[in-house]
Amino acid sequence: MSKGNFELLCLENPLLDIQGVGDASLLGKYGLKPNDAILAEQKHMGLYEDLLQNHDAKLIAGGAAQNTARGAQYMLPPDSVIYIGCVGKDKYAETLQEACAKAGLRVEYRYDEEQPTGRCGVVITGHDRSMCTDLAAANCYKIDHLKQPEIWSLVEQAKVFYVGGYHLTVCVPAVMALAEEAAAKDKACSYQQRRIFILSLSAPFIPQFFKDQLDQTSPYWDYVIGNETEALSYAEGHNINTKSIPEIAKAMASIPKKNTKRKRTVIITQGTDATVVAVEGESEVKQFPVPAIGTDKINDTNGAGDAFAGGFVAGIVMGKPLETCVGMGQWLAKLSIQELGPSYPFPKQTYA
Repeated sequence: MSKGNFELLCLENPLLDIQGVGDASLLGKYGLKPNDAILAEQKHMGLYEDLLQNHDAKLIAGGAAQNTARGAQYMLPPDSVIYIGCVGKDKYAETLQEACAKAGLRVEYRYDEEQPTGRCGVVITGHDRSMCTDLAAANCYKIDHLKQPEIWSLVEQAKVFYVGGYHLTVCVPAVMALAEEAAAKDKACSYQQRRIFILSLSAPFIPQFFKDQLDQTSPYWDYVIGNETEALSYAEGHNINTKSIPEIAKAMASIPKKNTKRKRTVIITQGTDATVVAVEGESEVKQFPVPAIGTDKINDTNGAGDAFAGGFVAGIVMGKPLETCVGMGQWLAKLSIQELGPSYPFPKQTYA
C-alpha cells in the first residue's frame, strides 16, 4: 500500500479509558447518568480505582479525537494521521503511545512535568455508557507546543484539521490557530493546497457551558459533526426554537462563515436513526439511513460517534463525495460497536 503524507492532523485531549460494566447503584454512588459525558469533580475521584478494583475494568486508549484519529488511520494509507495533545510522564502515557503505534497513528504529545496522564472512567450499563473525565495533564496543553517549528511544520503540511470540542475547555488559542490557518490557506492557495477545518461538538455540555469558546470557532467550521443530544443542546443555547434535528442542522449550516469559498456542512448522527446532513445554502436536508445491525452483535457503543467521525473524516481526506463519506462513517461505527471500547477489528477490514 502506498504511504500517506500526514494529510490529517487531529487535536484534543489524550485520555486513558478505564472501562468497566456497572449498574444503577454504581452510577448512583457517583451521581452519574446512564448516557452522559461530564468532567470529574472531587466527588468522582474514587470512581477510577473502584472500576479497576471491583468491576474488572479494561484500560483502553481513549480521548474522543484520539479515537477518531485511530479510526481515520484504520481506513487511510500508513502515515496519514498525526494526533496532538498533552500527557503526563508516566506508565499510562506509555500505554497510550503503544496503542497508537499499534494502530499506525503518529502522536506528537506535549509531556507535562507535574500532572499525570488524563483518564476517563467509563461505566457500561447495557448499551449505555457514562463517561467521567479527569483531564489532569490533558488540561495542560499549551499553544507553545503547537507553535514549535517542528510541530507547526506538520500543521503546514496537513490538508485537514480535526478538532474535538472537548479541547475548548483546555486551549482555545490552539484551536483558533488551526482554524485561522485553514481559512487563510483556503483563500490563498490553489484547490490542491486548500485546508479544511472540522470540529466535533463532542458533548452536550460544550454548547451549554462553553458557548463563548464554541462560538469563536463557528465562523471557521467547514464541517461540524455532532449527535442529536449535542444538536439539541446547541439549539437551546443559541435560540434555535425547534427540536427538529434537520431544522437545527440547517440553522447551524447558515451561520456566517469566514471562508466563503467553501460551503459549510453539518452532520448530525442519531444512533440507529438516519444521519442528518445539511449543506449551507441548500434547502433540502439529506438523511442517510443507518445500516441495520442485530442487537446480539452490539458489544459496546462507547466510541461509536468517534468511529463515525473517523470514517467520515477519512473520506474527506480521500476527496470522496459527501454520500460516500457518510457511508464510510457509518461502516466504521458499525465495526466499532462490535468491539470492546472505541476499537477497530484486526486484521483490518476494507470498506467497499
